[in-house]
Amino acid sequence: MIYDISSNIKNNFEKKDKGREAALSISRDVVRNCRTAMYRIHNKDKKGALVLIEEAGEMLQRIDDLLKDYPEVYFSGFLEHAQQEYVECIVVYHILNEDEEETKLAGPEELNVSDVAYLNGLGDVSGELRRHILDLIRKDSPEEGERYLQLMEEIHSCLMMFDYPDAMTHGLRHKTDVTRSIIEKTRGDLTNAIRQQKLEKAMREFEDRIG
Repeated sequence: MIYDISSNIKNNFEKKDKGREAALSISRDVVRNCRTAMYRIHNKDKKGALVLIEEAGEMLQRIDDLLKDYPEVYFSGFLEHAQQEYVECIVVYHILNEDEEETKLAGPEELNVSDVAYLNGLGDVSGELRRHILDLIRKDSPEEGERYLQLMEEIHSCLMMFDYPDAMTHGLRHKTDVTRSIIEKTRGDLTNAIRQQKLEKAMREFEDRIG
């Protein structure tokens, strides 16, 4: 009798372990897809990035199916990390590839991710927007970066609303602090670049007048 009971329990553990291993492997693929997609976003490969993002969404759905009977595995942490990467990637994609008036960001329900994963994914977006702003500065288009700086401020204001214990938000407070630091650094870079651009323009106009 005890042997039969323990055998059934062992079988349940085996199924759960196989589901966990499969889901863990897929979650790594999600992270790889999202990081490759982010590279393509910054290199203006819109179509290639979108394909990878859609594949990542499908993979997350496969994980949901694998772990639907094992909530303790589903909420063990590794899936949340993959969801964060997915959220960060898809938000950056829409911000950088759509006009300001047309940009519509999906919420956690639409993306089928947890609220915490969504917020922490948003917490990583500012780093990618800073990267884009620095690219604009290098291309002598710093004034275009002001829109993205404003979006960074909006994200920070949103994150500031969730002042709850880390046990609930899983490190969101730290990401909020990092976002604030990134904004201040980026504002300084953008301000200096715009001033430099105006100075160079004034000098060229002055040289034209005296020439």
